[in-house]
Amino acid sequence: MTPLRLAPRLLRVASVLLRYRLDELVDAAHLFRPLKLIRAVLPRARADVRDLPRGARLRMAMNELGPIFVKAGQVLSTRRDLIPEDIADELASLQDQVPPFPGTEARAIVEASLGHPITERFARFDEEPLASASIAQVHAAELHDGTSVVVKVLRPGIDQRIRRDVDLLHALGELAQRWHPNADKIRPLDVVAEIEKTLENELDLQREGANASLLGRNFEHSSELKVPVVYWDHSSARVLTLERVHGVPADDVDAIEAAGIDRRALAAMGVRLFYEQVFRDNFFHADAHPGNIWVDISSHEPRFIALDFGIMGSLPEADQYWLAENFIALFERDYRRIAELHLAAGWMPRHVRVDELEAAVRTVCEPYFTRPLSQISLAEVVAKLFNTARRFELTLQPQLILLQKTLLNIEGVGRMLDPEIDIWSVAHPVLKRILRERYSPRRALHTLRRRLPEWLHAAPRMPDLAREMLEQSVAGQTRVHFASEDLQRLHVEARRSRRLLAGGLIGATLVFSAALVWSLAPQHGPWIPGIAAGLGLLAFVLSWPRGR
Repeated sequence: MTPLRLAPRLLRVASVLLRYRLDELVDAAHLFRPLKLIRAVLPRARADVRDLPRGARLRMAMNELGPIFVKAGQVLSTRRDLIPEDIADELASLQDQVPPFPGTEARAIVEASLGHPITERFARFDEEPLASASIAQVHAAELHDGTSVVVKVLRPGIDQRIRRDVDLLHALGELAQRWHPNADKIRPLDVVAEIEKTLENELDLQREGANASLLGRNFEHSSELKVPVVYWDHSSARVLTLERVHGVPADDVDAIEAAGIDRRALAAMGVRLFYEQVFRDNFFHADAHPGNIWVDISSHEPRFIALDFGIMGSLPEADQYWLAENFIALFERDYRRIAELHLAAGWMPRHVRVDELEAAVRTVCEPYFTRPLSQISLAEVVAKLFNTARRFELTLQPQLILLQKTLLNIEGVGRMLDPEIDIWSVAHPVLKRILRERYSPRRALHTLRRRLPEWLHAAPRMPDLAREMLEQSVAGQTRVHFASEDLQRLHVEARRSRRLLAGGLIGATLVFSAALVWSLAPQHGPWIPGIAAGLGLLAFVLSWPRGR
C-alpha cells in the first residue's frame, strides 16, 4: 500500500495520539512533524485524561485505535528492553476484547473450514460465544460421543484487516526509523516485524493447536498442569477444537481459598512449573497472565490449567545453558561468575572488562540482598541487570526479553497467591536438579549414541575436507585476519590452541571409538568402552590450558 493511500489513516492515528495529549511522545521522537499543524483544531483532552500518566493515556489511545493496535501494544509490552517500564506495565494490561460477530457466521466458517455440515461434526454448537477477541472468538460445543469442547473460530475478514493494519504499522515504523534519535538502538522496523510475525502466527490456529499438543505431551504424566486435548479431526487453520476445561483464574484468591486449597503450595507449584518449562523442556507459555492460567478447584489436589497457546517461547540451546548458569550464579551471589558468563555467552563484546562488569552487577544486586529473600523480586533483579548490562553494549535476542516478561507474570501470580513466597528458595533447587539431569554423563552418552549415525555418515568426507584445507593452506589461499597487534599474546594463545587441538583430537577419537564399540558390540560389556572414554576425557583435561 502506497504512503499516499495510507495518509488518511496516519492522520487518524496522529489525531488520536494528540487527543490523548501524547504529543510529547511524538514531538520527542520527531515522528510526524505535520502534527503541529492540526494540533490547534483538535478538541482539548478531558481533565480526567489530561492528568493521567503517559502510559495510561497511551493504553487508552490504543484501545480507541482498534483491536490490532491493542494486539500490537500487548506485543510491545514484552519489549522492556526498548520502552520505559511505566509504559510497558500499562500496555501489558490492555484487554483484547471486542464485540462478537454473529454466531451464524461462526457456524458457516466452521462448516467451510472442516468441509462438512456442522451437525456431522458436532452434536451441539452454541452460537452464543463464550468469549470474543480481536483475532477469534470461542464457542461451546459437544462432540457426538458426549465430550464437551470449545471451538475457536477466526473472525471473518481478519486476514485483510491485519494486512491493512500491518501496512500502517510499517509506515509508522519507517517514520520512526527516519526521525527517532535512537532508531539504531530501538530498530523500529524490527519491532514491527516482530508484531507482524506474532499476528501471522495467531492467524494459524493449527499452529496454536500444535503448541498445545507439545505442551500437553511435556506434562503428560504430571498432576500439576492440565493442558486441554486438541481434537485434530475437528480442527483446521481457521478452526481449533479443544477439550473444555473448568477452573478459576489464578488471581481469584477468594475462590481458591473458599475451595480449601493451600495457596502457598499452589504458588510454589507455579514457580516450579515455569522453570521446568523453560529449562527442562525449552518450551514455555509466554503469555502467562491470570486470564490464561486457571486453577482447577474441583479437588483438594489442585492443578493449574493452561489456556491460549498462541504465544510460546523457546531459547537456542546455548542461550538456555548460559541463562541457567546465570540464574545459579545469581542465587549464589557470585557476581564474578555472572560477568564471566555474560562474556562467554557472547552477549557482550570481548573488549568489555570483567572487573568493571562485575562491579556493575554487584552494585545492582547487593542492595536487594539486604532484604529478606521473600521480599526480593527475581524478575525485578533480572530486569535491572539487563538495563545495567545495556551500558556495556548488551545484545539479547527477543526470546530472552520474552522470557523476562513471562518471569514477571509468573512471579506476579505467585505473589498474588502467597505474598510471602520466597521465589529464590523455590527456584534454586529446581534449577540445580534440572541442570544436573540435563548435563549428566548418562544424558551425554545418550546424545552421543543418538548422534552417532549422523557422524558415521559424515566420517568418510572428513579426510577429503582436511586435505582440501591443507592444500589451500600450502597454496597460500587461506587468509587469517588478526584483530590485535599484541603478537606476543597471540603467540601464547596459538601455543595453547595447538595443545588444546591435539588433546581434543585424541580425546574425541577415544570417546568416539568408545561410543562405536558400545553401539556395535554391547554384548562385550561396558569395560572396554568405559576405559577408552575415560582416557579420552583425561586427554581433554590434560590438554586444557592452565592459567591466563
